[in-house]
Amino acid sequence: MTGHTITQESAETAVRTSVTQGHAARELGLKRGEFELAVMLGRVRTVSDTVGGRRRVTREEIERVRAGDTFPEGWLDRMRAVGTKEGAALMDISTARFTRLTRAGFIMPVKFYLNRYRAVVWLYLAEELKHFAESEVNARLLTGRAPSTIRTQLEAGIDLRARNWRGRRAGALLQQADDPWERAAAVASLLDPVQIAEIIKDPYERAYVRRLMPEPFGQGAPESPAGRIIQKIMTADDPNEIRWLRAHLTISLSQARGERPAPRPAPKPQSAPTPDAAHGPRAETETETETEAQGIPLFTPQHGTQAAALPDEGKTARLPEPRGLLKWMRRRGA
Repeated sequence: MTGHTITQESAETAVRTSVTQGHAARELGLKRGEFELAVMLGRVRTVSDTVGGRRRVTREEIERVRAGDTFPEGWLDRMRAVGTKEGAALMDISTARFTRLTRAGFIMPVKFYLNRYRAVVWLYLAEELKHFAESEVNARLLTGRAPSTIRTQLEAGIDLRARNWRGRRAGALLQQADDPWERAAAVASLLDPVQIAEIIKDPYERAYVRRLMPEPFGQGAPESPAGRIIQKIMTADDPNEIRWLRAHLTISLSQARGERPAPRPAPKPQSAPTPDAAHGPRAETETETETEAQGIPLFTPQHGTQAAALPDEGKTARLPEPRGLLKWMRRRGA
């Protein structure tokens, strides 16, 4: 269901056999946040009926999820997201150590929200925390003094939580995309408008990519204080991350252009000139009038055409009106 171009037949089939995501969430007994997380983790697959259209869930997919041995209790437990305090308890470490591990990038957040004070609250997948704590490779990170490299990074103020969340989101969006233009839009959604404009110079392509971008994440209007915080988290700010996204966007655009061009307005039909317009004198325009006032001949010489001779030095020549231009040129020997 992913990684291929939508055909007309498959799009029509998706319309007939699918439901909206909200309807699917109700049938699966999930809250909105639980369903969004299930989609992000790839545990509920979605399809699109049209390129750039709202993604839907097929009846077959709903039945597949329901038929799982652990559905619903065990299935939901695998998607349980916890905060810092509960996460530290699951790993049997202090909240301070847990926070250091998340800031240093060893533990990747799966979602976030803003509390009533507009502070960012990161959430982590409980299943992943358990696996991390059980791994012998990570044992040295859970007890004793942290390695010097980690201490140096944390003292320098490093915090990789937002970057790791963006990486996880990018992977989920690319996995869901059915079309090369959608894949380009998924990558572009994590870059700021200046970066996008530098790479996508064609305004019609840029508008098309914007239209295909995934729906805004989180709460708050775009220009509200909460919206600005969310937008900052969603926009790449690390140089290495930006370079990777720009390279990926460039490749995705090349593939998308090879698939089909971005839509653009149809050319306006040109009406045939009337006999009077074709053979009669050319009407003056504001531009022509302004050009005449500056004393410049009203024609542009083409290749192999001589321009009219200039008056002798020290003399002035009054240029004729447009209708007498040809006669004046002959008198001047042009």
